[in-house]
Amino acid sequence: MTANPELDARYGRSSGTNRRRRVLGIVAAAVFAVVLVAWVAWGGLFGESASLETRDLGHEIVSDSLVSVQFEVTSDVEAPISCAVQALNESFTVVGFRVIALPESESRTRQFTEDVRTTELAVSGLIYRCWLE
Repeated sequence: MTANPELDARYGRSSGTNRRRRVLGIVAAAVFAVVLVAWVAWGGLFGESASLETRDLGHEIVSDSLVSVQFEVTSDVEAPISCAVQALNESFTVVGFRVIALPESESRTRQFTEDVRTTELAVSGLIYRCWLE
């Protein structure tokens, strides 16, 4: 604090003002913390969890116009699922694409092999994306 009490009073530099600022800062931090914890709990604990996972297992180049793609899907039991399977050429251009509906099953993890027709020789076949119906 400065040595001049008149200037302190004029510019709001008193011990009461400092206390009010400190209390206001603590209250604002507490409100922020409560909102943050509520948001994390709502989004992380009570939100819908991911119930679909896919994994590429491999591919086989059958011919210049056909690729066989092997993949695994893990999901909730008896959930209807669709997947997009694609084939890529040497420059990573999509040369084949197919959307398939997977049958419902009582098994949580299932493996599939799907053929994808291509417009030219492919060097890779993989899952593009799967989604719940």
